[in-house]
Amino acid sequence: MSRTRRRGVVGLPAAILLASCHRTPATDPKLVAEWTHMLYGAVRAERVSPPVASRIYAYGAIALYSGMASANPDLPSLSGRLNTLPDLPRAERKGQYDETITSIAAERTLLDSMLREALPTVRAAIARLADSLETARTSTGLDADTKSRSEDLGRRVANTLVAWAHADGFDTTRGRKYVAPIGPGLWINDSPASTYTSRNESGASQAVAVDNPANALRAGSASDRDLILNRTKRAGGSLPALNMAGATEPYWGYIRPFVLQHWNECPANKPPPFSITPGSTMYEDAKVVYDVHAKLTPEQKTTALYWADNPGESGTPAGHWVSISSQVSNAHGRSAAQAARAMVTTSIALADAFIATWGYKYQVNLIRPRTYIRAVMDSTWEPAIPTPPFPEFLAGHATISAAAAAALTAELGAIAFDDSTSIALGHTVRHFDSFKAAANEAAMSRLYGGIHFPSGNNGGRTLGECVGAKVVERLKVDRSY
Repeated sequence: MSRTRRRGVVGLPAAILLASCHRTPATDPKLVAEWTHMLYGAVRAERVSPPVASRIYAYGAIALYSGMASANPDLPSLSGRLNTLPDLPRAERKGQYDETITSIAAERTLLDSMLREALPTVRAAIARLADSLETARTSTGLDADTKSRSEDLGRRVANTLVAWAHADGFDTTRGRKYVAPIGPGLWINDSPASTYTSRNESGASQAVAVDNPANALRAGSASDRDLILNRTKRAGGSLPALNMAGATEPYWGYIRPFVLQHWNECPANKPPPFSITPGSTMYEDAKVVYDVHAKLTPEQKTTALYWADNPGESGTPAGHWVSISSQVSNAHGRSAAQAARAMVTTSIALADAFIATWGYKYQVNLIRPRTYIRAVMDSTWEPAIPTPPFPEFLAGHATISAAAAAALTAELGAIAFDDSTSIALGHTVRHFDSFKAAANEAAMSRLYGGIHFPSGNNGGRTLGECVGAKVVERLKVDRSY
């Protein structure tokens, strides 16, 4: 054997060893936090209603996790676990693709579709984040062929998810007319003009016109902030702004749930029979709200504002909980896959809880405390925070918070945590002994705010716990990764 051939044979193992030393590192867990932060800001800028926001968060979380799982056969697929979700493209073995790139491509492609009607600044934020994350990953030594192959796989995953999302019934609810039923004890949107001016302490809040708060563009409003908050949005579009003068998503119960068999799979108690008679269950329910408001403490008012999560000021209640999921995953050193998995479970629990509670809201159409108390107890009474434009029963905050707490407890444990979500709104970091404790406080915040009866809160907690339990059970897979 010649010296040249001997060098080639001897050098081969060394070349393999050298190549192995340049393997790209594991996916950075901050990837999940970066996308969560960006999407929270996008939802805030678009001023979408809480139910619509929950749908965006859920599909975004599914895309990010599924992008990772497509490149890593060790990660369980969501196919077969979510209603009607078809098989998603996947690598046959590890090492064929880079899971960071597949997840970025999947998330970017899906959000480009779901936020196609978003502000140019929002769409640019998606592109900038994806480009910066891809550049950082490529700098670790990822070769061009693997990058290209991975991007293609991620896009194929997202395209499957986009087609699945278009079949969930959302598109058929756009532009549908709704006429609220009329009768004793039924909900009417009678909030005063002051409701149309933000009452929370947000750097991005400002007054809107009473006639159509979702579509107000005042003369002389030329700043970027005014354009974002006041631009005209297409009626019936995929990203409708919350209209405080209307009825929020009356057909949301028609949306396909992610794991629930149907919106009312989890049963709910009926609200108290309508009555204005002192001593009746309904009257006493309202009196609790009235009495709490009369002696509202500074801490209770702070709590009401802390959990308000108003559209346009925040990422909505769902965004608050996905922010908590991201914060706690980071604080406890979870891997990228674990953080993405927690985000999937949490966001699906939130989305299905919204579908469930909105189904009951528009089936029952119960009067709000403001309307009842002003008619029966005190004609001048006003709640501490604005009454939102949809029926009372069941309480949305109580339902979705209980569901999120169940999901987070299953994924991350019954642990104490600090929440910094609302610092931008002027609130300090808040400590909670558990996710359930935070959920209970979120529910009580709506009683403090004067917008829910105790029965609506209690029923919402029960409904949310049921939804959360079903989501956890039906997504239960090996969490050893």
